[in-house]
Amino acid sequence: MKNCLLLFCILLSINISAQWTPAGNKIKTPWAEKINPQKVLPEYPRPVLERSEWQNLNGLWDYAIIPEGQREPQQFDGKILVPFAVESSLSGVQKNVGKDNELWYRRTFTVPSSWKNRHTILHFGAVDWKAEVFLNDIKIGIHTGGYTPFCFDITPFLTSGEQKLVVKVWDATDQSFQPRGKQVNKPDGIWYTAVTGIWQTVWIEPVHEKHIISLKTVPDMDKSQINVTLDAAGAATYDVAEVKIIDNGKVVSSIKSVISEKIELYVPDAKLWTPNSPFLYDMEITLSSDGKPVDKVKSYCAMRKISTKRDENGIVRLQLNNENLFQFGPLDQGWFPDGLYTAPTDEALAYDIEKTKDFGFNMIRKHVKVEPARWYYHCDRLGMLVWQDMPSGGESSPRWYTDRYYKYGEFIRTEESENNYYKEWKEIIDALVSYPSIVVWVPFNEAWGQFKTHEVVAWTKHCDPSRLVNPASGGNHYPVGDMLDLHNYPQPRLYFYDAERPTVLGEYGGIGMPVAEHLWQPDKNWGYVQFKNSKEVTDEYVKFAEILKTLIPVGFSAAVYTQTTDVEGEVNGLMTYDRKVVKLEEDRLRKINQEICKILR
Repeated sequence: MKNCLLLFCILLSINISAQWTPAGNKIKTPWAEKINPQKVLPEYPRPVLERSEWQNLNGLWDYAIIPEGQREPQQFDGKILVPFAVESSLSGVQKNVGKDNELWYRRTFTVPSSWKNRHTILHFGAVDWKAEVFLNDIKIGIHTGGYTPFCFDITPFLTSGEQKLVVKVWDATDQSFQPRGKQVNKPDGIWYTAVTGIWQTVWIEPVHEKHIISLKTVPDMDKSQINVTLDAAGAATYDVAEVKIIDNGKVVSSIKSVISEKIELYVPDAKLWTPNSPFLYDMEITLSSDGKPVDKVKSYCAMRKISTKRDENGIVRLQLNNENLFQFGPLDQGWFPDGLYTAPTDEALAYDIEKTKDFGFNMIRKHVKVEPARWYYHCDRLGMLVWQDMPSGGESSPRWYTDRYYKYGEFIRTEESENNYYKEWKEIIDALVSYPSIVVWVPFNEAWGQFKTHEVVAWTKHCDPSRLVNPASGGNHYPVGDMLDLHNYPQPRLYFYDAERPTVLGEYGGIGMPVAEHLWQPDKNWGYVQFKNSKEVTDEYVKFAEILKTLIPVGFSAAVYTQTTDVEGEVNGLMTYDRKVVKLEEDRLRKINQEICKILR
């Protein structure tokens, strides 16, 4: 009997694998070969609010692309590997969708019998852009926004046996107002392939009727205090939360509070989080009702502070934990040749951060994209500061620079576009607020879609007063926010200076080198300047770094080099797009970067 069962499992595995293979002939990362379609991205996807029981719904789903506005198709086109976007190789499909079509998904799943008498929550890590969700032929909800998680309590719609889950997605990409970063329908140059549909993990988990739905932790280093805000579904004002902060298994602080109150925990002799010593405290939160525990989650937190202060020469500097620190890192776009927005594996997701650390940087500017939650967790545990961009968006790109769409140097948005910007930016901030690695919010990149800068900056600060706001990286400059951000290619240049805020170099570099056999396309590759071998590229990088070193004492407090990897037609990465080649001489790169990071210490 055991042998028969084993044979059945082997045959099932072979059958599932036969239904999926990467599509197309583009380059791929080393992790593409490690993908098991039965176990795709199996890690729990939300590290700051983790439960022990859950079920991953990643894997092979049915898919169909049909004209917009039609009913659920009776016949589907084939199988798609979730959570890879339909345009990606790893989806097994690699087809475009466009604004005139809709992408439909379908699968079935079974709720474990052990979850009986509990509520079942259906989670989506992210779906780009408009998702309509149906369970057992009942429309249960809609979500718009391509970068943030959302969920539904599906308990009332469950039936016995298998559950039918259908998701319909519409995504106009660059033909509407939505935030979409570097995505376009016709990729070319610095513009990349569209990403449509489910691109982060889908999962279900069981909870009590009363359960924690969000957790916000904000450190106050000067008071040796961690501030915690909880939100719980179904909780009464008298329900109690117990929060424990734990260091290596030992409880160092704990408190019980009614769920509606802000929770403040004093942490004696607090260990500080820094890039060189990224110490994380464990957290446990228990929700009780009528004296009985009904929900328990695990999390973590860190004690760190980001601020600014004028130095002895009168220059306003960025500070970490009340000490000057020059923040230096690459522009990180977070694209993969095989998965596009989605890393093939969790190991791949962490790899770019690990290499950035190896290269001697202490910061990453996450450029016009939001990553899955586990990416920020890896930054937290590895010790990497993060500047988080709001993904840019607006009307199609040829209109950005015409007078018709500008007034006094700012973009004219429709009311719908403006409201959507605030909605999506707020959801991004709320989703990421508890990750200590994030130290700067960036509402705008350059002048792209920049509008009402004074209001947007004030609103962002109101949403999260614990972090700095870079009002417009390389954009139209106003005396608002916490820094002045200049862009200059290819070499560093200090052409403006702000005596009241830190002055930073938000982008420079872009040194290109195409590497044969590691290119997205054989020709038409692009870089600000291009060289032929590793020594030439490293020489140019070091030359720029030496210029930067002279500009730090007289003004710059941070710098961002373009960029971590090649991306599609861009060949100006420190690594090739497939992550198989480091293009610079690592020892020289690390040495000069470490020297730069220590200049203000």
